[in-house]
Amino acid sequence: IKEFPSLVSYNRFVELMQSNMFGLCLYLKTSCLGKCSGITFVDSTPIRVCDKKRIRNNKVFAGIADTGKSTMGWFHGFKLHIAVNDSGELLDFMITQATTDDRTPLKQGNFLKSIFGSLYADKGYLSKDLFKILFDQGIHLFTGIRSNMKNILMPMRDKILLRKRSIIETIND
Repeated sequence: IKEFPSLVSYNRFVELMQSNMFGLCLYLKTSCLGKCSGITFVDSTPIRVCDKKRIRNNKVFAGIADTGKSTMGWFHGFKLHIAVNDSGELLDFMITQATTDDRTPLKQGNFLKSIFGSLYADKGYLSKDLFKILFDQGIHLFTGIRSNMKNILMPMRDKILLRKRSIIETIND
């Protein structure tokens, strides 16, 4: 305690946490992003604010956090959408409400402004409209196919890179 004389209590830290998120995001956006190599992986992951049993009593991000559903079930908090290159460097990120669809940040022009080439994503990003929007920007979207879809021919390079999506899953974990 001598080393940190102005250390705040845990309760005060929790109160101050939400006011510092903007500064942290600004720092990351301006000085910690990598360069696009033409191969980009995109995914989203939940950021849980509290346990699902305590959603009603949560006060940390009251009025800001939202309740949404992911593949692992219901959660209260936000979604972190990230784009990384083939080396695992962070290219861009966006924090949204928990109820936001995964495809929404890709439809907005500012999320992918520095990205070109091929974009690899999971089946949650399947959409004809999204494919057309990205194709007009010079970005080719590659996703897996659902069980009720026709199989399409895909170059072997893209099939292998689609399997390499484990890079972004590792970053999310």
